[in-house]
This record gives sequence, C-alpha cells and structure tokens, in this order.
Amino acid sequence: MRVIAGTAGSLPLKTPEGMDTRPTTDRIKETLFNMLNPHLPDSVFLDLFSGSGQIGIEALSRGAGHAYFVENGTKPFACIRQNLEFTGFLDKATLLRQDVLGALAAVREKEADIIFMDPPYGMGFEERVLGTLAGMPYVTDHTLLVVEAALDRDFTFVRELGYTLEKEKRYKTNKHVFMRKQGGGENR
Repeated sequence: MRVIAGTAGSLPLKTPEGMDTRPTTDRIKETLFNMLNPHLPDSVFLDLFSGSGQIGIEALSRGAGHAYFVENGTKPFACIRQNLEFTGFLDKATLLRQDVLGALAAVREKEADIIFMDPPYGMGFEERVLGTLAGMPYVTDHTLLVVEAALDRDFTFVRELGYTLEKEKRYKTNKHVFMRKQGGGENR
C-alpha cells in the first residue's frame, strides 16, 4: 500500500496487523481520488473508521488543508500515527482515538468539506453515523459525504436523514456512495 499522488506520492504506508481492517486497494483509491480531486485543495477532510489512515493521508498529499483521523482500535491508531509521521503530515492532522459517534462531537470546524467513511460491513454503522452527522453544524449543504460499502448495501434510507444521493461508483467487491445534505450546492 502506498500514497498514489501528490507531495507524498509513492511513499509506502504501513497497514495494521490482523484482520480488523480492509485497506482500500490502490486501484479503487485512485478512482475515488480522481472524483475527489476538484474538492481537495485546502479542504477539511474527515476520515472515519480510518484503519491505516491511507485515505486521509492521500487527501493531505493531494492538497487537503487538514484531516481528522478517527479510529478506535489500538493497533490501527498506532499505525495511523506512524504513517503520518513518515509522510510528514502529522502537523496537518487531528487524531481521535475513540468511537466514531463520540468523536464527531470533537470536530471543531466551521465546515467539513469531505467526510469519508469505511465502516465495518453489515453492522448498521452507516445509519447511525449519517444520522449523527446530519445534526452536526460542520456538515453543510456543501459537505460531500462518501461511504465505502458492500455492493448489496441499500442507501435509500439516507433521504429520511436529509441527504440527497449524488452518485454511486461500483467496483467488483464494493462501492462508493456520494451524498450531500438536501438542498446541497455544488462547488463553492
């Protein structure tokens, strides 16, 4: 696993030991960031269920101004810190070692530009996290939310939470679902 592009491009990243994380493949990560690139310069990026931190680190490498990394696991959290130190992005990062739902209240930003989450599949985290995010002041109609999920995961529930589905990108094994708060605008 490596940083694909930007100021830390080609640098290798560590992955946490064990089977608790599912690192996003380089090919899927590259496709994702081709879609996110227009929104990245100087953005505030939240990487929820961070694992190794590779998604938030890729965002920083490509020009995000600040990234939050939320991870509850001891080994993954240590791995994120090592990867941030190695890539030189520790000063642009806020690390929150706690449950995602609790961490969302600790984010102190006027607006988050991009929120990415890759929760464990089949545990219902998507509804709970998106429901909590809907009430956070930093989630505005400009905030782009991206969820990495299993192919069979239905997201029709997000309308009831106040979101509009913008796009779904399917891969062989999973998908990315893009949404904004209803009434959301495009680029600023």
